[in-house]
Amino acid sequence: MIVTYAIAILTSGGRRMEQPGEEFGPWLSRQLSRMDMTQSDLGDRLGLTRAVLSAWANGRGGPRDETKRALAELFGIDAASVPGRTVADSPQPPRRWHHRPAHADGGREYGNAATFAFDADMSVLAREATQNSLDERHDPSAPVRMHYTLHELSGEFLSDFLAALRWEDLRPHYDQAASAEQKVSRSLRAALDDLETRKSLLLLRVDDYNANGLTGPEYQDGRFAAVVRRQLDSHKEAGGRAGGSYGLGKATLWAASHFGLVLINSTLSEPYEGRTERRVIGRLDLPWRQVGGEAFAGPAWFGEPDSEPAHKDVSRSWWASEDVARSLHLERRDEAPGTSFLVVGAHDASGDAEELQDLHEKLVRSLADGFWAAMIGGRDAGPLLDVRVSALRNGRVVIGEERVDPHSRHPALCRALQCHLDGRVVDVLTSAEQVARVEVPLIVTPRKGQGRARDKGREHRAVLLLTPAADTDEKHSRVVCMRGNRMTITEHRPRELPLGTTPFQAVLLAGYATDRTGEDVDLAEAFLRASEPPEHDRWDRTEELTSLYERGAVSRLKEFRGDVDKAVRGLVGRRDVNRAGGPAVLRDLLKLGVPAAAQRRTQSFPVVQSVDARVDDAGAWNVTVEIKLPDAEDPWLLTPVAKFDVRSGGRPVVDWAELVASVDCRVEAGDLVVDPGVRIAVFHGVTDPRTHPVHGGFARLVVEVQKARGGVK
Repeated sequence: MIVTYAIAILTSGGRRMEQPGEEFGPWLSRQLSRMDMTQSDLGDRLGLTRAVLSAWANGRGGPRDETKRALAELFGIDAASVPGRTVADSPQPPRRWHHRPAHADGGREYGNAATFAFDADMSVLAREATQNSLDERHDPSAPVRMHYTLHELSGEFLSDFLAALRWEDLRPHYDQAASAEQKVSRSLRAALDDLETRKSLLLLRVDDYNANGLTGPEYQDGRFAAVVRRQLDSHKEAGGRAGGSYGLGKATLWAASHFGLVLINSTLSEPYEGRTERRVIGRLDLPWRQVGGEAFAGPAWFGEPDSEPAHKDVSRSWWASEDVARSLHLERRDEAPGTSFLVVGAHDASGDAEELQDLHEKLVRSLADGFWAAMIGGRDAGPLLDVRVSALRNGRVVIGEERVDPHSRHPALCRALQCHLDGRVVDVLTSAEQVARVEVPLIVTPRKGQGRARDKGREHRAVLLLTPAADTDEKHSRVVCMRGNRMTITEHRPRELPLGTTPFQAVLLAGYATDRTGEDVDLAEAFLRASEPPEHDRWDRTEELTSLYERGAVSRLKEFRGDVDKAVRGLVGRRDVNRAGGPAVLRDLLKLGVPAAAQRRTQSFPVVQSVDARVDDAGAWNVTVEIKLPDAEDPWLLTPVAKFDVRSGGRPVVDWAELVASVDCRVEAGDLVVDPGVRIAVFHGVTDPRTHPVHGGFARLVVEVQKARGGVK
């Protein structure tokens, strides 16, 4: 029998709750370590046998009341804290930074490579952190609640925080790590200089509630060790439903810190050492360095020195008091399980958001773009996610708590999913508020060694939803693809749409996102997840896909995309959407600009055949683009669009400072006009550096030639 204790606690509402106490064995071990005593010393002092002490340490018993009083006197603590042990021990063991010693073989790491897997961008952090929280939803009947808090510190607020963090103990390590010439060292040097100059520090706290929290032991397998102690350990326990699979997403938190520093406070869904609240630890990622003649490998941890012989003096997590959590800006709102991550020195490396207002807006926008579908509830079940964003300066509210509203940013997409979840879908669109639904087959290739000869695979029926676009939509005529917990994976542009297609929005639900169960659903979810890179932003060839699945897996994905395009063409080609705003006769007259023969013939589209590009001294991209066009009886009206390429999220559009026609085309009001019969056209463009999110030399440029709105073609 494991002996535990409990004390009664009054909540702010006056309600009494039973809070589990710590198991006696770990508590006793910590007291002995604090007093620098052994079990033998304790036995000699109190007249206890080795067998009794061993039983206490292993949870097979506990002391009597008179022995508890003797223990309290010996350890110099309040006797009331011995039976409950949820009350903070006094005095507490000192918290300190433990730096990993350098490798004995002389190997060195000049930074954590995992932090370079993603851009240090607020939108990327929001995507990865929110996905991880969704994967850890605790109560499936309620949404995960998340709160992103930006907090700028200066003056005594900054001094108090740095003191609680033991910044002066860290400063020699930062100075040495910043003195090298590697990439991470240069960034650290800039961050230290910025802190000295501005005398301010930006914190970003990411709180989740109704999540599992960092459960499990300090060093062995579990959620805690996977996040705090390890790299590339996904350790998801979501029954195969997890969005992430590489164990890289957590690195975005450290990547978003100028100082490579994140503090953590977790409320556990399962007790560890008999406790659940305020399990606190900090982790620091630095390059290899030498301090005081001793070499250190890279990471460091902030916590209490461990007393276990196998991990003697390693900093482990501790059960913090409310005051300590508050001093580290890690206080949580309520007792619901989940975790708070505090990014120290938060920044957005894209350069397009530096002030609090800009960062706040970017977080709201990014969360709505990536997780709008998870925030939609239906007739039979509520939403999976509820997210809010706020900003503070020295404890005072600068921007009040804003709930991320997916309907305001993506009204048509939200309508499509809402109607599906409520069972209000149609086969053919007849009005602008309707949503059409059709199933699209996905053939899941067998895993190697599990299929029969010439077995093409198992069919899964994905769900395609389509509705007319809203007038406020920034992008349209696309298919937003998702699986699992309904996080946006990729946006797909259907090919060969009929001429004059009304702008639309479409959603593709595959795997668990279909809300169905069955073997085909499980197989499709695993198949698609294996086809995603670490960014989880497309379904395509990956090493995992080709290693685990029989030959033909990539072809099945291509066929799937082709079937999605076919399904979209089928829906938009047989709809008769009745939009408000005028009689049907007038609407029909407005379509007479296109000959009937042109509507009937099969359309193909212009493609970019070659691009010659360079970046000038001002940071502007200078491009010469050659377009190949199909034969046509009518002029082409095209819009050249310049975008900066990013690894995750939407590509930001940049403006043209100059657009000049070169061969067999002309520029009219920013659009490119190509006469009928022309097969090759060339134009020259120069981007406007004032609209670049980063310097032109630090990003790749993508040039798209799109059909202009209102054009004949």
